This record gives sequence, structure tokens and C-alpha cells, in this order.
Amino acid sequence: MLSIVVLISGGGSNLRALLEATADGAFPARIVAVGADTEAPGLDHAEQFGVPSFTVFPSGFPNRGDWGDELLAQIQQWSPDLVVCAGFMRILPPRVVAALSPNLINTHPALLPLFPGAHAVRDALAAGARETGVTVHIVDEGVDTGPTLVQRTVPVLPGDTEHVLQERIKTIERDLLVQTVLDIATGRTDLAAIHQSNRSATTP
Repeated sequence: MLSIVVLISGGGSNLRALLEATADGAFPARIVAVGADTEAPGLDHAEQFGVPSFTVFPSGFPNRGDWGDELLAQIQQWSPDLVVCAGFMRILPPRVVAALSPNLINTHPALLPLFPGAHAVRDALAAGARETGVTVHIVDEGVDTGPTLVQRTVPVLPGDTEHVLQERIKTIERDLLVQTVLDIATGRTDLAAIHQSNRSATTP
């Protein structure tokens, strides 16, 4: 049984999808805790499902590194097999990434390497893209630069606003995240092997 800590910053729609999936006794993964960096509304989902939660506010620490160390300590006390950044809007410090990688994944609302960063949907519209999508990837020390696990395209339709396109992406994103976690839990996706292959490919 794969144990998971999920990190969020907002409403937690991806978290909700994972909670619903893992509530099924046949699903080979369980969420053991949910963490946040803000008073995220999505923490209500954890409470509804009886999952413990914790919040580590960056404002309570003198620097990003100290905040990251406390976040890591909170995560590690649950000894998760996998950490999922599901709408977690803060870049993790290098020490956190080093301690958790490659069992640290993120969802991003674009077809990386296109449109990295916090405004991917807005950037796709501004660029006149005809399609965008969702990427699930291993987190590294960069901004949305880690090895890609899976992608799915989403068309950009005439008249799309940022909100409309984002909501259409979210529908795909939730399903793709649940399937990715299932694939990791069943061994169909080997994070260590993908991580090592990527390192080998980028090492001179």
C-alpha cells in the first residue's frame, strides 16, 4: 500500500480527487496526511475524509531554508512513500527536494516545457496557443523542469477565458493525477528509473 502526503495551497480539487479515489478499498494507495503553506480551503477536504493535516507558514521563519526544513520534518514524520504537490504554489528549497526526490511529483496545467511557472493558463492564451494540457512530473530544483511522467493535451477553444480554460484543464488534471498515482502504486511507473534515466541523459 503506497502511503502519500499531499501538499496544497488552495482549494484542493486535485486533493479531493485523490481522497475520493483512495477511499476505495481496492485502490492501492492511502493519503496519510495533507500539508499546506497557507490557510488553504482545501484542508477542509482532508478533515471531511478524516485525514490529518498540518500547515507550515513561511512567515513564521526567518528564511526559506528554515521554512523548508520544518516542512520536511512535518512530511517525514508520516514516512510517506510519495509526496504529491497538488496545487502547491511555493517552490520547495533544494534540501527538501534532495530529501524526497524522486518520490516527489507535481501537476502543472500546461504541456511542459511550454509555459512553466504560476500563470501557465494565462501564458498559453497570451501566446495564442491552439492547445495546452496537463503535465505530471517529478519535482527537481528548477521551476517545472523535472522529468515528465505523463502529459495530456487540452484544446484551446475560440473565446476561451483564463477561467474557462483552467476549469477544463482541471477536469483532465484530476483524472491524470489519480491514474499516475495508481500507476506508481502498482509499479507501472518507476520513479527511480525515470529519474536515473533523465540524469544520465543530461549528464555530459
